[in-house]
Amino acid sequence: MRWALVKVCVAVTTMVVVAFAVPLGLVIREMARDRAFSNAEREAAAVAPALSITTDRDQLERVVASAGSDAGMAVHIPASGGTSAVDLGRQRATDTDIEAVRRLGRASTTEVSGGSTLLQPVAIGSGAIAVVEVYVPEAEVSNGVGLAWAVLAGVGAVLVVGSVAVADRLGVRMVQPAQRLVEGAHELGEGKLGARVPEEGPAELRLAAVAFNSMADQVVQLLANERELAADLSHRLRTPLTVLRLNAASLGEGPAADQTRAAVAQLEHEVDTIIRTAREAKPQTTVAGPGAGCDAAEVVRERMAFWSALAEDEGRKVRVAGVDRPVRIPVARADLAAALDALLGNVFRHTPEGTAFAVDVHNGDDAVIVLVSDAGPGITDPEAAMARGRGSGSAGSTGLGLDIVRRLAESTGGDVRIGSSVLGGTEIRIWIQLDGRAPVRRGHRDRKTGTPWRRRHSGT
Repeated sequence: MRWALVKVCVAVTTMVVVAFAVPLGLVIREMARDRAFSNAEREAAAVAPALSITTDRDQLERVVASAGSDAGMAVHIPASGGTSAVDLGRQRATDTDIEAVRRLGRASTTEVSGGSTLLQPVAIGSGAIAVVEVYVPEAEVSNGVGLAWAVLAGVGAVLVVGSVAVADRLGVRMVQPAQRLVEGAHELGEGKLGARVPEEGPAELRLAAVAFNSMADQVVQLLANERELAADLSHRLRTPLTVLRLNAASLGEGPAADQTRAAVAQLEHEVDTIIRTAREAKPQTTVAGPGAGCDAAEVVRERMAFWSALAEDEGRKVRVAGVDRPVRIPVARADLAAALDALLGNVFRHTPEGTAFAVDVHNGDDAVIVLVSDAGPGITDPEAAMARGRGSGSAGSTGLGLDIVRRLAESTGGDVRIGSSVLGGTEIRIWIQLDGRAPVRRGHRDRKTGTPWRRRHSGT
């Protein structure tokens, strides 16, 4: 917008300067020509009285010399009454031109080498017509024209430069509010809810800034309402959880009772985390500070120990690999546990009893991949399964579990992919980036074995 306004002003100013400067330059040239020939006419008029009195050569030479134009003036007196013709000075015009002026009886100009001549007829005492020739050099005709044109060009250039400066200032006044509006929109899109723009500039941009600030305030209010609603809904779970905890306490002793009480305790912890996170409006996947994160192998072992008991009750074969050594990842422990519980819960929820499943951890140079695979019927529409709130098409699915996994992976720069496992069912790959580098692609190799990712994955 700024440069477009400058270009328009330059074009308009240039047209105005050309429209006025060109005719004015031509007028100046004509004025200089008229001034030069006017001077020549005055010089010729100074000699005319002497010609009407005498035609004596000596006297006429003194008159011409007193006029100060003896080098550029010539006098041509024809022969009459027994007197011979008299020619004073240097003749530059042709005899034909002189005779034509003498015959017509009016002044005339003619082009000669180096300039022009003014031929002025003068009646003498004998009744004949003498012709006074005044030479006008070309330099005298164009005297001052070049300087005047240079001044006009300078004035035009100053006008163009001035218009550029004015247009640039106007453009800045218009563009800066628009740029601030764009920056505010980017900041708001990046999650900086305090982004606001000053209500400055032209009326239209001020109205846009007012609308943007009002929208930002409404977004902040809506998000606050959503957080409060999430906290309130989570708080309502406390009552049935309390009842469930009391009932679990009355189950007595045994593995099933211990697992039930552990599940209830974990559920209470998760509800408390949801309420606290909603109140504080802090994302759970944020991990700050050097050395932050968790040991993925330890978390996998812990969660598999929990789910293995239920798998044993349902007759499911379980396999865990890649958890014999520490695997540090930039993810909070609670977040990784929640993601694993979501995936393993889906296995138990959407596959028949007796279906085998496996969890593999692959530690690479720039990423850690966690694979959860099963021997179930598989997911017919992976894209729909990844869509938040749409579920996988199975009864009782909301799609939130996979969305939790996706957000965890994307918080590190990774992603989640759904495919077919070698067990015959679904394979979900969680790509967790290390050090925030670019996503892992095919061809990356395992840090310990040197085996390509794709080959290791297809062999699990």
